[in-house]
Amino acid sequence: MTYRFRPTWFLTLITILLAAGMIRLGFWQYHKAEQKRALQLTYDSRLAEAPVAAPESVGNIEDWRYRRIHARGRYEATYQILLDNQVENGVAGYHVITPFRAEGSKSLMLVDRGWIPMGDRSELPQIDTPVGVQEASGFAWVPSAKFYELSAPPESNTWQPLWQNMDMTRYGKAVASPVLPFVLRLDASSPAGGFVRNWVMPAERIETHIGYAWQWWGFSVALVAIWVFVNFKKEES
Repeated sequence: MTYRFRPTWFLTLITILLAAGMIRLGFWQYHKAEQKRALQLTYDSRLAEAPVAAPESVGNIEDWRYRRIHARGRYEATYQILLDNQVENGVAGYHVITPFRAEGSKSLMLVDRGWIPMGDRSELPQIDTPVGVQEASGFAWVPSAKFYELSAPPESNTWQPLWQNMDMTRYGKAVASPVLPFVLRLDASSPAGGFVRNWVMPAERIETHIGYAWQWWGFSVALVAIWVFVNFKKEES
């Protein structure tokens, strides 16, 4: 009794397509880990820099990513929003995003004042916002322009305080003043009316992405091994 390797074109094509897809998914996860590692290096280097004043306008947004900022001014809570689907220690809640106008500035700077619990989902919480001049310090967070909306934002002439994503373009179109293209995340020690501020670092979950990458690559190797095994045909001598 002998065995001969006699692959069929159909199984070979399916194996090639599936294996290529798995390899690509592995590299996608690996590149996500590398991007987070690069962002963490940027964050660490910016953390060592002295704080700068909030700008009046921004040219290259990457020059401001994670930059430490200190601003003196006032909150303008009329166009405050709650960022939905935020979790802290397993508890669902919101991030409070409040526009802030630095003294002498024509532009608004959005300030993420931190996390609050959701409470009753059917009723939005009342948010206390400090009045008068505030000293806000923190670092610049650049929200991603790529996100998924479960449904389109409602078209209404009234302000919508609950948002699914931090859509900077949408926000800029919704208010009359120019809006800086980043969000200031308040330092944990800042007294400017903050809430829970356990900010996620860029490098978090890098090991998870690397693990997923090796998992996908392992699946592709296993698939090829199965293809080789099933294509050895037994022949009667």
